Formats: sequence, structure tokens, C-alpha cells
Amino acid sequence: MRKSYKYRLYPNAAQRRVLNAVLESCRRVYNKTLEWRETAYASGVSIGLYESNLWLRCWKRADPTLAEVHSQVLQNVQERVHLAFEAFFHRVKTGDEPGYPRFKGKGWYDSFTFKQSGFTLAGDRLCLSKIGSLKIKLHRPVAGTIRTLTVRRDRLGNWYACFSCEVEPEPLPVSDQRVGIDLGLTTFATLSNGETIERQRWMARDARDIARLQRQKEQYAKGSPERCKALRALNHAYQRVTNQRANFAHQASRRLVNGYGLIVFEDLDIQPMRQNGSRTLHRGIDDVAWGQFVCFTAYKAESAGRDVIRIDPRGTTQECSRCSAIVPKDLSVRLHLCPHCGLTLGRDLNAARNILARGLTSLRHRAVEAPSFSCGE
Repeated sequence: MRKSYKYRLYPNAAQRRVLNAVLESCRRVYNKTLEWRETAYASGVSIGLYESNLWLRCWKRADPTLAEVHSQVLQNVQERVHLAFEAFFHRVKTGDEPGYPRFKGKGWYDSFTFKQSGFTLAGDRLCLSKIGSLKIKLHRPVAGTIRTLTVRRDRLGNWYACFSCEVEPEPLPVSDQRVGIDLGLTTFATLSNGETIERQRWMARDARDIARLQRQKEQYAKGSPERCKALRALNHAYQRVTNQRANFAHQASRRLVNGYGLIVFEDLDIQPMRQNGSRTLHRGIDDVAWGQFVCFTAYKAESAGRDVIRIDPRGTTQECSRCSAIVPKDLSVRLHLCPHCGLTLGRDLNAARNILARGLTSLRHRAVEAPSFSCGE
């Protein structure tokens, strides 16, 4: 399985200029590839990744600065354009909102990838082809076999090295504990055993500071040193919120994976919920980041040998977890009171129990549908 390791880089001033130049070259190749494929698409000509890679030779002869970038880095740029078109065509076929691939403006291309070679890790130095030897802080050892390296720049201008490694799973002791989880806005998560994970309101804590910095930024002219300083402080505030949210998701998902052998989530379609809800609901969904939490839990469970199931969430709140009767209720009703069997409990707890029940049913169906083989077959 694949596992990612992220480390902070400390380039000097000259190396920062080179890194920024590489990003700018990648951005130009991205936009030019997108332009050529867009023209071909409008003409009814199908252009694949292989044909795109052949263009690089001509572009390098016309623009010598491209020759200063490792060849695999530029190939990966065109691969990103290819994947963007593949995702676009997939959305068109499925009837989703297409979202045509966009050109990258200045400053909006923030990473480049070495796919197989062009980098060497030796001690506390990371040697990058055509860039140089950069200081790296290895706060933990890199495990497994390194497959790719992505060098990324964040909003504040800090640089990071992200290694994608092939590692062996690290299974935890077998656990027969099972849990269903109902994700919400009032309470971040309610477990089917009655436990809860309280919501942490990071944006609300920093909202006043962010609003002040936003007003301060708008007071200065674009491109002025004062505006750049205010923008950096604003980006720092947003990054602090992002880091706190990710840290919370990592810790909560780790506790779940360590404690339960089977974890069942709702398969929520988050994007329509954001688009169709009010502005307050939109902000709340962005703040809790359900998708990030589920993703973190899933990859940790895969490494630990645990099972994660996503089930259809329709009706989990309205259905009674004891007698399966349908008890309609609005969002404002926080208590489940069944008139048929008399069950009374919290709305979210009732939904969590239904989620677990559906997950167990799905698991049994998988076991029944799995093919069986005899010794002679």
C-alpha cells in the first residue's frame, strides 16, 4: 500500500529563486498544454498523453528555460492536464456539472513532482536534479520504497517535500468491536454506542482576527508592500485553522481505528449539501470537513487491517432503530420518539444505530455473494 511522508524544506535565497522558477516553468507548460488540447478538442481531434509529451521537445528548443527543469517534472505537468480532461469527460458522461479544466494564473501553481528519479535523500539533505542540495528536516524516518517525490509551496512561501512510499501494512490486533457513526454540525460525530465527538469551531475562534486582517488588506493598493504583509498575515491565520482541523481529524480517526474492527460511515454527497444550503450551513460544512475525517479514517484502517464501510444515508434519521418504523421529523427535532415501540433517544444516536445496522447487513451480503471454491477447483 501507499503511504505519504511530509517534511519541511529549508532552501536558501538562491534555491528559493530556482524553485519558484521551476514552478513558473511548470505553470507555463500546464497552460500551453491545456491550450493545445483545447484547440484539438474544439477541432474534433483526440489528443492523448503520449502525443502531449512529444510537444515538449519542440517547446524546449523554442524556450531554453524549459531545459533547466527535469524532464519527468514537465511530463508530470502534462499528466495533470490529461487527468483534468479525463475527470471532465467522466463528469459529462455521468451528468454531473462538467467543470472544464482551467488555466493557472500567476502564483496558482504550487507543486511539481519527480515521478521516478531526479532526487536523492542523503542524511539531512535532499538533492534535486537541476535545483541543488536542500536542507530537509526528517522528523521521522522514511519507511518503505520511495516511488514519487512532490515538492510543494504553501501560502506562506514555505516549502515541503512529500514522499509517496510503498510500504507493508501494519495490522493491529483483531478487534470484534463495531461502530456506526453519524456525522453532524451540532455534534461532530455520534457513535452508535452513545459516545460523542464534540465539534471544534476553529473558524469561529479566529473569525474576528480573520475579518480584521481582511479589512486591513483591502485598505492597501494591490502590489504594495503593506498589502503583501497583510495578505501574508491573513494566509497565516487561514493556515492555522487548516492545521488545527487536520490535527483534530488525525487524532480522532486514530482513536477510532485503534478501538474498532468495523467502522461504518454514511456515504455523504457533500458538494450538493454545500451548494443547496444556506451560507451558514455552507460555512459549517467547510469547517467540520467530514470528507477529510472519513478519508483519514479509511487509509488508517487499510493499514491496520480494519474495515470501513460507507452506506446509503437516506432514511437513517427517520427510521426507528428498534422497530424500523418511519418516524418523520424536521431538522429542528433533536429527539427521536417512536409512537410504535416507545423508543426515546437522541436523533443522532438513533441514526448512528441505523448506520451500524445497515453496515452489518452490507457485510453479510458481501459474505453471501463471495464465490466459494473447493479444493479440486
